Amino acid sequence: MLWSFAGLGTFPDWAVAVLTVVDFGIRIAALGIVPGNRRPTTAMAWLLAIFFIPLVGLALFFMFGSFRLSDRRIAKQAETNRKVHAASQGLEEPRSERDAPVWVHSAAELNRTLGSFPMVDSNHVELYPDYNASIAAMAKAVREAQDFVNIEFYIMSRDDVTGELFEALRDAAARGVRVRLLFDHLGTMRVKGYRQFRKWLDESGIHWRRMLPLLPVRGQWRRIDLRNHRKILVVDGRVAFTGSQNLIHPGYHRASSARVGRQWVELMARFEGPIVTALNVVFATDWSSETDDDLGSELFTPVPFREPGPMTCQIVPSGPGFATENNLRLFNTLIYAAVERLSICSPYFVPDDSLLYAITTAAQRGVDVELFVSEQGDQFLVHHAQRSYYQALLEAGVRIYLYPKPFVLHAKHFTVDDEVAVLGSSNMDMRSFSLNLEVSVMMLGDDIVGQMRTIQDSYREVSREITLEEWQHRSRLERYVDNVARLTATLQ
Repeated sequence: MLWSFAGLGTFPDWAVAVLTVVDFGIRIAALGIVPGNRRPTTAMAWLLAIFFIPLVGLALFFMFGSFRLSDRRIAKQAETNRKVHAASQGLEEPRSERDAPVWVHSAAELNRTLGSFPMVDSNHVELYPDYNASIAAMAKAVREAQDFVNIEFYIMSRDDVTGELFEALRDAAARGVRVRLLFDHLGTMRVKGYRQFRKWLDESGIHWRRMLPLLPVRGQWRRIDLRNHRKILVVDGRVAFTGSQNLIHPGYHRASSARVGRQWVELMARFEGPIVTALNVVFATDWSSETDDDLGSELFTPVPFREPGPMTCQIVPSGPGFATENNLRLFNTLIYAAVERLSICSPYFVPDDSLLYAITTAAQRGVDVELFVSEQGDQFLVHHAQRSYYQALLEAGVRIYLYPKPFVLHAKHFTVDDEVAVLGSSNMDMRSFSLNLEVSVMMLGDDIVGQMRTIQDSYREVSREITLEEWQHRSRLERYVDNVARLTATLQ
């Protein structure tokens, strides 16, 4: 018995026997190892890859099969959680005069259990749907800084749009303000002008670090698509910003975007009040992970605020540093609690089974559910994977609005009835639930929901609604590409 391989001649019987035993051994071992602590759909996708293309599938599994952070980072996150619990031990969950429904307080308790942060009253919140206006507002806050500026964004680029913010950061450092800056290594490294940006940072007086760096020479290595996707700016512990926007030109310096006029549409929020401390703790955790510096002295020092604001807020950090998928659990809890209306905006909508069931079940029990997505996505596989869910959503009664191309609707938020608005960096896809470090803010009250709905109304005015009949008539090729992309989305 001989086993032939092109270019390698033939193997004797004993070698074939050994290879056969090894092959079966890998398959049997994979059956018992791959499903461990993974979604069944994800495990099945990996098993199919290993069974059909064993060597390639196995190599990919070793490279991308684990989404754990290092033990050191997980330990730092656990220590931060303990400190937050201890510092907020005496805080009771606020119950405003408006008296939110029981399910709102239940969701707040879930967040407290998973992410450690309590709900806090007396906050001011201002939404910025305009790209340039949010940059200008952040630059203004930095120019007023007296003690420190903490800033972290997934992608950074110093260009003609973000230049005023970076100049404000450099000026702040020059006048003695402690400026700390974090950017995601791979997220920012891919942007044109990365080396010049690093050189500018070195000369600016700003203290900066890469987040989740991939530097094998220095022993810094991990699964390459574990990324820190957060967007946070904190000034003096007094004012903070977070949301969906990266610090880069709205066309992301892509030639393809320039040709067709493509720009990203975002939503940021400016906060004042106790919630600023919570956002600063999230930054401090990431800074400590990259530098081993402890910012504890800054975190819980009382900061004088202007008159108390009307908003109750709660920070929800999530990512592989936590044992649970904090964002997914919150999203499902709120969606199942919806009674009247649910409006969702997500640029990358690739839900797992639990989220898909929550949304379709809401529509089937009479909730008015609408989903805002881009007509044309900026990532081929993700966009087609997203499209593969439209039929199930439409059949359940979800209304889908396509934001017109060439724009990319990159804002990430949703509202539930007149009670809750959620805004942050998290998409509704499996990457944001399992692989990315994210931060979300849950905000209570019909005032903030009304502000968010005004923005959602503006999306609806320019978008095109698709119908089930229209969707069922798309070509067979489109269906095939969508379904293949859906399978690749589960390889996490």
